[in-house]
Amino acid sequence: MRAVLPNAITAAALCSGLTGIRFAIDGNWSMAVFAILLAGMLDGIDGRIARLLKAQSRFGAELDSLADSLSFGTAPAIVLFLWALHDLPRFGWFASLAFAICCALRLARFNARIDLDDQPHKSAGFLTGVPAPVGAGLAFLPLFLWQATGEAEFRHPVLVTVWLAIVAFLMISNLPTLSWSSIRPRRHIRLEAIALAGLVFAALLTEPWWTLAVLSIIYLVLMPYAFVNYGKIRRQRAAAKQPAA
Repeated sequence: MRAVLPNAITAAALCSGLTGIRFAIDGNWSMAVFAILLAGMLDGIDGRIARLLKAQSRFGAELDSLADSLSFGTAPAIVLFLWALHDLPRFGWFASLAFAICCALRLARFNARIDLDDQPHKSAGFLTGVPAPVGAGLAFLPLFLWQATGEAEFRHPVLVTVWLAIVAFLMISNLPTLSWSSIRPRRHIRLEAIALAGLVFAALLTEPWWTLAVLSIIYLVLMPYAFVNYGKIRRQRAAAKQPAA
């Protein structure tokens, strides 16, 4: 059961992500997004549960990557195409394909590097490129804003096409991005951090679309901070390696 439980959670995440496509076919955009977000939450805990139960395996890692490719690459691409991009069939479909392919390429790159010791971003507590679940959330930013405001401009196929292409590029880029290991609140503000987390959860219950949109924008704003902070760590390491005069 130790080996079955984390893989069962991964399978549940896969089913949740693909169910988002079914809701999108019915035009239920809220449930489509919710299903993919639920897949993201399940994806966030399966690896931790595997480490907690000491049930890590190569099979689990491969299954997780395959599930991520479908839940955070294929499913968002199809949902966004059915939502807005079908009005621009050629370029809209190409943008959807680009997003799904870039998600698969990112996960393949991650698997190829999983056993390498020389990973500068990982050793410094950063990720390389935007992770797949976050990329899916960022891709839905126009949909979040459309649900929150009701403005038809956010559903414009050209806008969504350009935005989807940008997010696809960020997923396969070599930019250092924040990871949970790089977020270390100081001891004297940990109570405030807990309170903030509670308020964010309450905001998700009361104003989910505005909250999701704001969280996506905050992540985008923090990307330059991650780039600058990684550059600082890299310079410090380079200075430490120089021989003493």
